[in-house]
Amino acid sequence: MDVLLRPVFSVLAPPDLKLKRPGWVTTPSPYTIFFFVLVSYFLVTGGIIYDVIVEPPSVGSTTDENGHTRPVAFMPYRVNGQYIMEGLASSFMFTLGGAGFIILDQTHNPTTPKLNRIMLQFVGFGALIISFGCCWIFMRMKLPGYLHG
Repeated sequence: MDVLLRPVFSVLAPPDLKLKRPGWVTTPSPYTIFFFVLVSYFLVTGGIIYDVIVEPPSVGSTTDENGHTRPVAFMPYRVNGQYIMEGLASSFMFTLGGAGFIILDQTHNPTTPKLNRIMLQFVGFGALIISFGCCWIFMRMKLPGYLHG
């Protein structure tokens, strides 16, 4: 790489800039970074890009046997389509499962008291079980008859 750039910078001289960082700009805390990563994970797994491009309705509707319309949160039989509420619900469950793994990771700290460690394990496994169960139910609502024996 140096061989390629040396001829370019022998002809061009980069300017001698003396830039200072403003005093109000500080390094963000780890929790701030975690917050932005978690929010971006929530939005991306919720399909925000799909929602902006396709502009689907927030919920759909279906007609029952009596002719009444009912709201439907999941778009059945369409794996590559979604309503906005469907994406948000699924994204919340994905984020809850990820939070469960993060909570379980905190149980390895050797300074954590035993009671706190047990509570963290229950909360972490609980978040994982709830997330897995809800995602399973969402998938069965999305594709009726999928994974039936």
